[in-house]
Amino acid sequence: MTRIGILSDTHSCWDDRYAIHFAGCDEIWHAGDIGCLDTLQRLRAIAPVVRAVRGNIDHGPVARLCPEVLDFRVEGVGVWMTHIGGYPGHYAAGVRRMLIDSRPRIMVAGHSHILKVMYDNELQLLHINPGAAGTQGWQRKRTLIRLVIDGDQIRDLEVIELGGTAG
Repeated sequence: MTRIGILSDTHSCWDDRYAIHFAGCDEIWHAGDIGCLDTLQRLRAIAPVVRAVRGNIDHGPVARLCPEVLDFRVEGVGVWMTHIGGYPGHYAAGVRRMLIDSRPRIMVAGHSHILKVMYDNELQLLHINPGAAGTQGWQRKRTLIRLVIDGDQIRDLEVIELGGTAG
C-alpha cells in the first residue's frame, strides 16, 4: 500500500498545511509550476519520494531538475504526469497519443488551476488535476489530493480544500 499526496501550481508558495495533510504519505507528486527548489526540498522532508514535472513558469534549477513528462509505476499502477495535459476529450496537442502509447491507469496534469477528477472511458484511465495549491491565480479554492495505491487498486481518493487564495 502506497499513500500518495498530489498537488500542482504552488508558484513558490509554501503552506505548512501541505506537511499536515501529506504526513504519512509515501510519495508526493507535484504536477508543475513549482516555482522554486525550496518547495521541492520542503516536500522531500515530508515524504521519502517526491516526483515532479516542470511547468510553464519553472525555469533555471527547477527546469533542469524536473522533466516535462514522467511515466512511472507505483505498485501495479502506471502513472503518466505532465503540467499542461488537458483532460479527457480535451487533451493538449500530442498528449492523447502519448497516453495511448504509455497506457497508464492514472494521468496527472496541472496548469488550469481547476480541480478535476474524472474517468476517461476511452483510454481507461483516471484523470487527476489537483487544482492549485498556491495563492497565485484566479482560483477561488486552493486544493490538494490524497489517494492510496494498493497493488493494482486506486482507492480512498480525497480532495482537501485549503481555503481561498487569501489563505
